[in-house]
Amino acid sequence: MVYFCSMQLLDGKQAAQAIKQDLQEKTRVLTAAGKRPPHLAAILVGNNGASETYVASKVKTCAEIGFESTLVRLPDTVTEAALLEEIEKLNAAPGVDGILVQLPLPRHIGEEAVIRAIDPAKDVDGFHPVSVGQMVSGAPTFLPATPYGILLLLQHYRIETKGKHAVVVGRSHIVGTPMSILLSRKGYPGDCTVTLCHSSTRDLKGICRQADILVAALGKAEFVTADMVKEGAVVIDVGITRVPDATKKSGFTLKGDVLFEEVAPRCSYITPVPGGVGPMTIAGLLMNTFNAYLRRTSDS
Repeated sequence: MVYFCSMQLLDGKQAAQAIKQDLQEKTRVLTAAGKRPPHLAAILVGNNGASETYVASKVKTCAEIGFESTLVRLPDTVTEAALLEEIEKLNAAPGVDGILVQLPLPRHIGEEAVIRAIDPAKDVDGFHPVSVGQMVSGAPTFLPATPYGILLLLQHYRIETKGKHAVVVGRSHIVGTPMSILLSRKGYPGDCTVTLCHSSTRDLKGICRQADILVAALGKAEFVTADMVKEGAVVIDVGITRVPDATKKSGFTLKGDVLFEEVAPRCSYITPVPGGVGPMTIAGLLMNTFNAYLRRTSDS
């Protein structure tokens, strides 16, 4: 595959590493002054393979940059009441700055009830209704980690956003909807005119072809093809789907929402999968945790 010389990869690993190094240095300064490091607590219910991988990566990264981390493991048979009790313990723990409950949860547990149980001051996933309300109103808050990571990636590569037409495909409360809000906000990286597309959108291909910045976050492997992307667009691929692959030792390969080999030659910038948005999601989570630490320690 020959790419146009103007196409550049938005390397999430590289951008995330720069953020981690910055947080590592800030944490070193804190601990050198006799202060405790930031502390992230994660709750993992059951043994979902993808969830295990995500949580292990978060715990490992905390150790790398000097954060303290706690992993609470619960069986997939745990009751909703018992899970809420664990969350309440972490809410009350003075040395815990951020709490995340790894999703998805078993069917018998109400996701909304779990999200609402987390203290908004420790809601580093940015899913609590208080956090969402603050985000919509433009007040300081914890942004959902993946959209936040995408903003950090745009900043790292100095991607121009003002006046651009951004098209977001996918309206989940985790990525698509908050992404559309954040890109439309005043200031950088924002000031976009945003179109939010979904399963009921008419002429989806035509709308995507208008995008200066295209964010694919619908969870369908290789859905976005070259005929949906205009020349010179910035393409952010949020999707990550395990596709069976007998040639791999794991038995699967990871695919994004974008048909990379076909789309990449048309782009000015594009994220790879893996190694694009994924590392930036963890970077966003760590930034939220550090900011939660600063707020809590300054208030004490």
